[in-house]
Amino acid sequence: MASPEQPVLELHGVNKSFGAVHVLHDVDLAVYPGQVTALVGDNGAGKSTLIKCIAGIHAADSGQIRFNGSPVSIGSPRDAAQLGIEIVYQDLALADNLDVTQNMFLGREITSGPVLDEATMERKARETLTRLSVRTLSSVRQLVASLSGGQRQTVAIAKAVLWDSKVVILDEPTAALGVAQTRQVLDLVRRLAETGHGVILVSHNMNDVLEVADRIAVLYLGRIAAEVEAAEVTQNQVVELITSGRSGELGLAAHNGANL
Repeated sequence: MASPEQPVLELHGVNKSFGAVHVLHDVDLAVYPGQVTALVGDNGAGKSTLIKCIAGIHAADSGQIRFNGSPVSIGSPRDAAQLGIEIVYQDLALADNLDVTQNMFLGREITSGPVLDEATMERKARETLTRLSVRTLSSVRQLVASLSGGQRQTVAIAKAVLWDSKVVILDEPTAALGVAQTRQVLDLVRRLAETGHGVILVSHNMNDVLEVADRIAVLYLGRIAAEVEAAEVTQNQVVELITSGRSGELGLAAHNGANL
């Protein structure tokens, strides 16, 4: 798939340290609208730190972030949300005692005077689910406690796109899901891209990555070892990049790897 002309999100030379530990080293990353960019790497590679820098939880020490071609400063999750960056964490952060609509608007409720505008919130929740072609929920008034793992993931993703988001970051969205539920979530990831979102998919599952990703960015000990078109690499090549930072001609130069 050919890349659109301009990335919706770009990182250039991003560095992040915690005390003496240098976690991210001059990271470059591009995320395009209408595409799924998979971010992969071994435990400790820096994936969580990188997405938290994008989401405004951590401030990068140096480097530049550009959004729709313009330099931006993301100093808090509110800054990220105002730009249109939403993140769905692995733990989903849903309230079991609330229904689907209440969860989707949690913390961003719509009011009519002093009272909640339940009708508008329910309508917008239903419209968002319809736009994403979600058919696995029987009602937007179902309690989240009654939902399966796949349905919960669907609600969390729908919540992320409810707010005119441009970039959606998904942290291990198929972890601990069964086969059928994984299929539903992967279909939803593709529909996110088809609706024009730039999607960052963080995953350890190479089958999922190669099925839904347009591009793959591999982090190796805090450095981007390669950023490649998914159709141009094999699973073995991606695994080699994850484990050693190199695969044939792809990846970090030998002297860089030696200095990690």
